[in-house]
Amino acid sequence: MVSTMKFRLSIRVKLFLSILLAILVSYVILLLLTVRQIDASLDEKITRELETNLGFVRYHFHAGANQITSSLLVPVSRPKVKNYLKQRDTDELTGILISVLKSLPFLQFADFVDRDGKVLASYGKWQSGYRHDLDYLVKEAERKREPVVSFEKSPPGLIVPGRSAEPDPEAIVTTAVIPVADDRGEPVGALVAGVAISRDIVIPYEIRKSIGHDLEVMVTTSNLKVSGEDGEKFYLPASSKEAIIPVLSAGSTYTGEVRIGNLPYQAVFEPIRNLRGELVGSLSVALSKEYLNKMRGQYLENMIASGVFGILLAFGIAFVASRHLSIPMRELSLGVKCIESGNLDYRVKVAGNDEFGVLANSFNSMAEALQDRNRTIKSKTVDLEVLNSCLHEMNELLETKVLERTSELQMEKGRLEAILASMAEGVVVTDRDNRVIVFNSAAQKIFGIAPYKMIGRSVDEIDVKGGFHQLILSIRDMRTGDLLAGGEKDVSIGRKKLRVSLSPLLDQLWEFAGIVMSVRDVTHEDEIARMKTEFISTVSHELKTPLTSMKGSLQLILGREKGLNETERELLGVCFRNTNRLVQLISDILDISRMESGKFDLQLKPCAVGSLVSSAMEEVAEFAVGHGVEILNDCEEGLPNVLCDRERLIQVLTNLLSNAVQNTPEGKSITVSDAKEGCFVSISVRDRGKVIERGVRDKLFQNFFQFHVPEEREWRGTGLGLVICREIMERHHGKIQYQPGKEGGNIFVISIPISEEPA
Repeated sequence: MVSTMKFRLSIRVKLFLSILLAILVSYVILLLLTVRQIDASLDEKITRELETNLGFVRYHFHAGANQITSSLLVPVSRPKVKNYLKQRDTDELTGILISVLKSLPFLQFADFVDRDGKVLASYGKWQSGYRHDLDYLVKEAERKREPVVSFEKSPPGLIVPGRSAEPDPEAIVTTAVIPVADDRGEPVGALVAGVAISRDIVIPYEIRKSIGHDLEVMVTTSNLKVSGEDGEKFYLPASSKEAIIPVLSAGSTYTGEVRIGNLPYQAVFEPIRNLRGELVGSLSVALSKEYLNKMRGQYLENMIASGVFGILLAFGIAFVASRHLSIPMRELSLGVKCIESGNLDYRVKVAGNDEFGVLANSFNSMAEALQDRNRTIKSKTVDLEVLNSCLHEMNELLETKVLERTSELQMEKGRLEAILASMAEGVVVTDRDNRVIVFNSAAQKIFGIAPYKMIGRSVDEIDVKGGFHQLILSIRDMRTGDLLAGGEKDVSIGRKKLRVSLSPLLDQLWEFAGIVMSVRDVTHEDEIARMKTEFISTVSHELKTPLTSMKGSLQLILGREKGLNETERELLGVCFRNTNRLVQLISDILDISRMESGKFDLQLKPCAVGSLVSSAMEEVAEFAVGHGVEILNDCEEGLPNVLCDRERLIQVLTNLLSNAVQNTPEGKSITVSDAKEGCFVSISVRDRGKVIERGVRDKLFQNFFQFHVPEEREWRGTGLGLVICREIMERHHGKIQYQPGKEGGNIFVISIPISEEPA
């Protein structure tokens, strides 16, 4: 029989391992970050060092070119050189070239050319009369009238074979062109000389030795072939060329890792361009990767040494810390076991003011609280038994109350169903899921649909004949629109005309709970309204003809100067005024009738605002003089034209001015003004009478409403003038509104759309 042992670690061992693991993980992370930082620092340091050395090499590169120019200025500046060039003396010029090459042995070619770039004398295979391949440098030097230095690809035959063991056909040459001018400053020719660039030319041996053996300097052609004797030692593989050449061709400096020969290097390549900006080669500085790896190895050795020391130190810290922390932890663990077994009298003993001391005090306080709560629970158990008995009795009483309330609700539901069934208006109610929950008898009669086809079904799923389908879209629109806004619309079903009112049903939280739809058959009401309108129109037409005749007859009689005494004339005047009033009343009634029947047409044309106001003022001028009231025209000039029916808009202004004259006391004035407000022109009529009371302002535009002044015995007007004004303005797509004046009086404002066409 094999016995198995359960492996178990003590608290002290766990603490030791935890602290040790935390320290080791922290150290490993720190080590990785340090290695990463060292790599970044090395890369930055190497890049900075390469750029510094490249600047140093570049300086010597250009210093060598300037040295060639300075060395050639002395022999070329002699007066006899000017004469030989002017005389085109080839022999003498050749002799001068020989002397120049003896004094400057590093030169690899030298040629005298005339001002057109043709060779006069050459230390090489050039013959006189041929154009020099670098003649554009000659022209540039003559144009600037100063020496020109450029780095060029060596043309074929430019370098003298005797001065170079194996002339490179793609070599880069430092070319100096020294222009020669006569006494008048006119160019007569130039000396073209130069030397092929190699590492020895760019950096002298002693300076290269001081830089270090790990740093390589190269001069390459445009296809990255190394110039000079180093061409066999240093060559770039095709993969490196493919990465470097596009960068140099774009005129930028390439920095990165390349392979030179079979060894990796960190290098910087800088383009070399001739005077025309063409890429002829590059200047580079490269550092061996072996040197970099050596530096990185030194850093890693130091870090490993410090790591070993850190690990030993971590072991020591973990051992001391675990021993210090394990003692109070064991004491607390023992206390928990005692509490778990029911021994609430046990108290832990941990000294100190650290977290363990605070935890021990909290543990002891918890034990005391548990002991007190245990005693309280025992004392409250009896009370809970008594309360449980009382709760049982209360539950029985509550059930009785619920049964009584349920019976009352059922009775209330029956009354509501009876009310809905007896209503003359159809009622349809839906719930929040758009299902029909109420469909009363009146709705059944109106729509001709049995309730069982509607109740419990979604409105979207109902497919019935009749007129109810016309309301389904309205219900859907209301659910997706503003739930707080109801709506009323007229629906025709066969010969029936229904007026349907939709309103949302909200719950206690003001959230959507359904829709209530009230349906009323208004077919008979509309027929009565139509008959009333036809009757009023017929009576008005029948009355207008005799009244017009009576008005003309009275006007004719009053126009006589003789035959009437004062009493007769006064009585006839009263009849004439009342006849005018009846004619105006009948005209207003006819206008209202035409508006309601849709036979009120407007002839909209562009009109000037000033002309409209002037015409209206002329019509009421005599009426205003009779009341002792002055009308002031405060309209602006230059306002745009408005689109209106001229006669109808003058009718509106005349009506407003007549009302203002009647409401203005004698000796006061009325002001007419206008203004542009966006796409509208507003015309305001302001009187100086008593302000209309707030309670009657909402009735100003209702049919047959007459404004009564308590001081006067009679009612003013027919009560239809402002109604007609409102209808005319609405048909103009404008509006009319009332507002009290800030300094007293009343202001009526009409707004008319602006016309884009001239009047």
